[in-house]
Amino acid sequence: MNYSAAILRTALQDGSYDAALKTLYGATENAKKRALRVTETFLSTYGNRTETALFSGPGRTELGGNHTDHQHGHVLCGSVDLDVLACAAPNGLRVIRVRSEGYAPLKVDLARLYPLEEEKNTTAALIRGVAAKLIVLGYPVGGFDVCACSNVLSGSGLSSSAAFEVLLCNIVNHFFCGGKLDSVEIAKISQYAENVYFGKPCGLMDQMGSSIGGAVAIDFYDPASPIVEQVNYDFSRSGHALCIIDTGSTHADLTDDYADITREMGAVAAFFGKHFLRDVPENEFLAVLPALRASCGDRAVLRALHFFAEDRRAIREAEALKNHDFAAFLRLVNESGRSSALFLQNTWSVSAPKGQAISVALAVGEGLLAGTGAIRVHGGGFAGTVQAWVPLDRLDAFREGIEAVFGAGKCHILHVRPIGGCVITDQEG
Repeated sequence: MNYSAAILRTALQDGSYDAALKTLYGATENAKKRALRVTETFLSTYGNRTETALFSGPGRTELGGNHTDHQHGHVLCGSVDLDVLACAAPNGLRVIRVRSEGYAPLKVDLARLYPLEEEKNTTAALIRGVAAKLIVLGYPVGGFDVCACSNVLSGSGLSSSAAFEVLLCNIVNHFFCGGKLDSVEIAKISQYAENVYFGKPCGLMDQMGSSIGGAVAIDFYDPASPIVEQVNYDFSRSGHALCIIDTGSTHADLTDDYADITREMGAVAAFFGKHFLRDVPENEFLAVLPALRASCGDRAVLRALHFFAEDRRAIREAEALKNHDFAAFLRLVNESGRSSALFLQNTWSVSAPKGQAISVALAVGEGLLAGTGAIRVHGGGFAGTVQAWVPLDRLDAFREGIEAVFGAGKCHILHVRPIGGCVITDQEG
């Protein structure tokens, strides 16, 4: 539903969207303040447009399947209640203009939709890439104006870029495409923008988790047509809080570490004449371990062992949630954490052995959990964040203990939200 910006502001103030905001964010007070802020910024920047709507592109968390997607395996992910929130409206021009809190204003000319080398690794590249792909697919794309704010933690593995891409797709879908794009197509368009225009060769998990919403099980056997299943589980009834621990370590200069995982898993697959481990029968792999050790090295063998077990685990984690067996899910999450640390070996970088913040967080968190809950490395690893499932009666002590080591505000309590990228003003309750 579209309103003038002034009427939208009034509707937010009088509580017309409180139910929608509660569904997305769990609580309404801070969410309403953010929604009002972007709407008022839109009013002061672009005036009282007659076709204005609110949009959300959520971050995502990896629930299962650590480094399985690039080998065409299974993953389990979910959208979270941190997002890119925006007020937007068509502008009748051939430009897309974006004002995002904390960043310089951007303007992208729709007459120039080819990749620009100087825009690589910038937000402008994502805007241009989304628009270009939609036009190639035959959808009309007009100009629009956006005022946005984001609370998706940078460098957290929560995929702030995917959240922004999904947001953009939902804006275009709403204003120009008549809502014809489904959540899977939005994810694919978003991935294209990131791969081709932004210059990051990411898989599709980030965009799928952001676009679809809730817990999502994905089989990447055919990445062009992944099998996607929304897993119906209400995490609010699990008795546990989802915590993301920001260790304060950065992903800078870790490109080689990430590339080594893909390269070494690929080397094992190549031993069997395959490109990806998903295509290698595990029994054949286990039958020739001595030859593999000699040919590929022990770390490559260990990383392949992780893939085979983690791929099965991601399937079992989804099944546990479908069966409402959260205890089984937690056991599998802990198994995943141990496998990532021991076999995948992505909790610290061999190029900087003195910096092992992820390992410290895992050790401290495991001690605070004292045999309850679960804890694992989150996302790509080597630096960044740790994920923990913490029993509610231990949450205060857990957060206090983590922040005593890593600093105030470093333990973030998140929720898996049931709706992915969306038009909030179409969610009126």
